[in-house]
Amino acid sequence: MPTALITGITGQDGSYLAELLLAKGYSVVGIVRRSSTTPYERIAHLVDRIELVSADLLDQTSLTDAVADAKPDEIYNLAAQSFVQTSWNQPVLTGEFTALGVTRILEAMRKAAPKSRFYQASSSEMFGKVQEVPQREETPLYPRSPYGVAKVYGHWITINYRESFDLYAVSGILFNHESPRRGLEFVTRKVTDGAARIKLGLAKELRLGNLDARRDWGFAGDYVKAMWLMLQQDTPDDYVVATGETWSVGQLCEFAFGAVDLDYREFVKLDPRFMRPAEVDLLVGDPSKAKRQLGWEPEVGFRQLVEMMVEADLARHRAPIAVVR
Repeated sequence: MPTALITGITGQDGSYLAELLLAKGYSVVGIVRRSSTTPYERIAHLVDRIELVSADLLDQTSLTDAVADAKPDEIYNLAAQSFVQTSWNQPVLTGEFTALGVTRILEAMRKAAPKSRFYQASSSEMFGKVQEVPQREETPLYPRSPYGVAKVYGHWITINYRESFDLYAVSGILFNHESPRRGLEFVTRKVTDGAARIKLGLAKELRLGNLDARRDWGFAGDYVKAMWLMLQQDTPDDYVVATGETWSVGQLCEFAFGAVDLDYREFVKLDPRFMRPAEVDLLVGDPSKAKRQLGWEPEVGFRQLVEMMVEADLARHRAPIAVVR
């Protein structure tokens, strides 16, 4: 039975990845931060099948001990301060978690499990002010937020450790991926939850920023399959994971409100508070390398994804129990 160690297991991607690995017969160990509360909503249905250990991306010793104890065959580093807007308010903390945190977990691997295979969660936000369309593995990086800058560091330090210490370390450059487990602060979930609340009479309007920003959105459950496939290859390499299609925030609103028979233009209000200091207007990935070398393709289309999320938010507001899809 192979063992996988996951940082960020309580997040959207961590929960879907844990489900995937358990289905494949893995022993799954998740790293969680010590806290007076236990925010395990996304993995509540898994806690009796996985092992949770306390460690912190800010603390080298705890990470090294966790890796040494778990003796993992695979390490997935999904933990980060992952909300772009927050990175403007907390740029130093974002750098500590999202950039230097990668170095700490790589150091833990190098010292305690050098034969393990390592996955780093890179991000399309690294492309920022895009230098070509669509974005490929070779596209020059031009981040437009502290989060994007931190992700660039994490991406390059992974490559550096691979080349310097002959580690099996890869980066998945994942474009936006969503699900009913997405945090409420992210625009997709903000829109689907807003549509559900307005439909049920719990809200009267939804305030958003730039409706013209375009993103390449996919389903998180599809994208964790690509993470796993990257660690099954003979040679470590980096891959763009995306749908190759782009949609605007306005279209997201159209589909979400349309799923509950409402016209979003009657309820969505523009609010300058939600505009970024430096906007990323268009992100769309070229996943041809992942399709060719990994045999990976997305299965859930964007409209289907949005309707799935709206349905889950309707159910969540109608019942006191959280919905897990």
